This record gives sequence, C-alpha cells and structure tokens, in this order.
Amino acid sequence: MDEFFWSFLFRYLHVLSGVMWIGLLWYFNFVQIPNMAKIPDEQKPAIGKVIAPAALFWFRWGAMATIVTGLILAWLNGYIVDAIALGITDNGASTPIGIGMWLGTIMWFNVWFIIWPNQKRALGMVEADADSKKKSARTAMLFSRTNTLLSIPLLFCMVSQQNPWW
Repeated sequence: MDEFFWSFLFRYLHVLSGVMWIGLLWYFNFVQIPNMAKIPDEQKPAIGKVIAPAALFWFRWGAMATIVTGLILAWLNGYIVDAIALGITDNGASTPIGIGMWLGTIMWFNVWFIIWPNQKRALGMVEADADSKKKSARTAMLFSRTNTLLSIPLLFCMVSQQNPWW
C-alpha cells in the first residue's frame, strides 16, 4: 500500500466518476433535452418523475466524486498547490491540469448550487408556482449547456497534462 497504489486507485476512481458525470451531462444536453418535444404529453411524467430524478442523482454525485477524487489525486501526486496557482509556482508545468481543475470546480459549483436547486423546482420536487418552474427549468438548462461547453476544454486540459505540448 504505497503511494503508487493510492495514486493509481484515486486516478481510477477519478476517471470512473468523471465518465459518469460528463456522460450524464452529455446525455441531458444531446439526448434528453433536445428530444423532450417529441415525447407525447402523456409520457412526459415518466421522464420528470422517474428518469430525470434518477439521472440527476447520479449526475450530481458523479460531480461530487469527481472533484473529491481529483483533489485527493492532486494532493497525493504533490501538484495541488501548483495546479491551483495555474502553474505560476512551477514555470507552467501544472498550467493545463490547473485550468482543468478550475473548470471542473466551476462546473461542480454549477451542478450543486445552480442546476440542482433549479431542477428540483422545475421537476416539482419542491413547491413552486408555474412561472417559477418555467424560469427554473430554463436556468438549469442554460447552466447545463454552459457545463457542456466547459467540459470540452476541461477534457483537453486533463488529457494534455499527461501528454505535454508546451
């Protein structure tokens, strides 16, 4: 049980939870949201009451597991401070992973503090009037789309750290 083992374990868990998080993010934005208009009204409650809540559970906990395992991994490998400082402290060697970490942190914040609270109102999990539900659904969708766009440079930064191009 040396440092290599723990680093390997947390890298594996980080990748696994990241795939779950980004996979569900892309599912929502490339499959569910664009196809909701095609679903007959009588079938929409199945999405809103069964599928979306289950997918959102795994989505938000995938986000939490990704950020926690990522921070542990950065600490275990000794680059957490350099990455948070965007490579300023190590002549840019940690810049890509640092940018990825900051993007992931912004995305995690969006999931837990903007998307999830708004989705709870939009799906009727908490009390809200019709106008509030509509506004909440739009806000959740816009921040979900923002996270989808941020996921592209995030993935690039995470991969490029292992394959230096600088």
